[in-house]
Amino acid sequence: MTYELILGDYAYSSWSLRGWLLFERFGLPRQTKLVDFKKGGVPEQMPGWTPAKTVPAMRTPEGAIVGDSLAIAEELASRFPEAGLWPKGAKPRAVARNLAAEMHAGFTALRGECPMNLRLAYTGVEPSDATQTDLRRLELIWDHARATCGHDGPWLCGDYSAADAFYAPVAARIAGYGLPVSASAQAYVAAHLADPAFRRWRAMGLVHGSTLNRYAKPHDLTDWPGPVPLPAQAVENGTAVNDTCPYSGKPVTHLMQLEGRIFGFCNGFCRDKTVADPEAWPDFMALRG
Repeated sequence: MTYELILGDYAYSSWSLRGWLLFERFGLPRQTKLVDFKKGGVPEQMPGWTPAKTVPAMRTPEGAIVGDSLAIAEELASRFPEAGLWPKGAKPRAVARNLAAEMHAGFTALRGECPMNLRLAYTGVEPSDATQTDLRRLELIWDHARATCGHDGPWLCGDYSAADAFYAPVAARIAGYGLPVSASAQAYVAAHLADPAFRRWRAMGLVHGSTLNRYAKPHDLTDWPGPVPLPAQAVENGTAVNDTCPYSGKPVTHLMQLEGRIFGFCNGFCRDKTVADPEAWPDFMALRG
């Protein structure tokens, strides 16, 4: 059974991050296609995806087009009940669904003032009153979710759920713009930044596609506040410790150096996404040993 998922730019498409996490974080099969935000309109790059006109969109094995991220979450939860997209208990499940719905429809000030940009991080940002209102609302509903669900782990309603996937881009905004939030909210943001799936998405965003200056803001730059990647670099020459790519199993053509060792990959993207954050990729880390 093949599910197709069409996404926007890794670095900038916040809704695409949500859609991708719904598959990646829960181990669901898919074939992924990308549109290029530099090429202009999204609908024109989605022939055959009518009536969807935005990303993400999903095509089911039967050919149904689901062009809304919340609908994608609900449809996947129905088709893969064992995957755990929603919490198992009735109470936390209700809380999680309510959280996802509020994110889907709200926080317009924060989203408009602070577009997701995983290539940059800012300091000295002074959010507007409207954005600060959104931040206070986030603090309230995140704390309420944990208190209601009786869970003291890093996620909102117990184990990682679709609700957390929906708030991952918000965490990226709070982190990337250095926005002021409570200690508990900051801990939740930090959990997203450290999440290996989020790190994989950001690593791809750092190396795939063009830099789109329309997403940049006139603030002072600072280092990304998430975990510091291992110091890897692309190299042209050397003898790899492996003969086949850790992701595809294809012969090695591109090389990377880490900790004095040379590792090989089947193409430039496989190598570059690994250089960006080696620890985000379990298959590579198994090879590294």
